[in-house]
Amino acid sequence: MKMNRKLTWMLLAGMTMAFVQCKDSGDDVEPDDENELITSVTLKFTEQGTSNVSTFSYKDPDGDGGNAPTKFDTISLKPNTTYTLAIELLDESKSPVDDITKEVEEESFEHLFVYTPTPAALLTYTYGDKDKNNYPIGLTGSAKTGAAGDGKLKVQLRHQPGAKNGTPTPGSDDVNLDFILKVK
Repeated sequence: MKMNRKLTWMLLAGMTMAFVQCKDSGDDVEPDDENELITSVTLKFTEQGTSNVSTFSYKDPDGDGGNAPTKFDTISLKPNTTYTLAIELLDESKSPVDDITKEVEEESFEHLFVYTPTPAALLTYTYGDKDKNNYPIGLTGSAKTGAAGDGKLKVQLRHQPGAKNGTPTPGSDDVNLDFILKVK
């Protein structure tokens, strides 16, 4: 009986020491590939064959949630006109301001811009750039307006690490904005 108690105590002591000896390796765990913080989105429409540039912006200094955006322009374009469309993204919560456009360009294989007009006849978007896997990106492209009318232009930046396949479905939104669109 004494032998069983000694054996039990030795096992308990050994297990206790094993747990006490386990230490954190000190390595920081890498966070998942998180969405970007984007506080400013600027759309630049350059009328084809001219140097006429129309710029429309969205600004939300504290990011999604919290306070309402401080700027949300209405997009106003000419009917039956082709434009080159470029987009700029900033994180103005940092000093100096972080140009997220460059980050999206560098990680283009994880990002896809989606431009969805409602009604669809207001505007047709054609991608002008592709990533290393030959999938569209949407940092630049062509936008052709239809007949005069009013609607919306949904601008989404899909974050698709490890899942990008050229469609909007996989991933999550870094940006999801509904601009009012007037073609007149």
